Amino acid sequence: MKKRTLQISNFECQEDAEKITQAVLDVWGIADAKANATQKTISFTFDERMASEQDFEQAITESGFQIVSE
Repeated sequence: MKKRTLQISNFECQEDAEKITQAVLDVWGIADAKANATQKTISFTFDERMASEQDFEQAITESGFQIVSE
């Protein structure tokens, strides 16, 4: 299992937190996901044999959110 945290630039409220969390939870291989509206982050744990980080990044951007470059 791998843990990842991403910073989201246009993350504004609890409703956004729910949308981002749902987008991540819909990706195959996800174990856990938690969005933090205050810090504008999404943290998630996934099985890297079933999904890649790019799968989660794509799910987030397809939901209308922008990931801050690392």
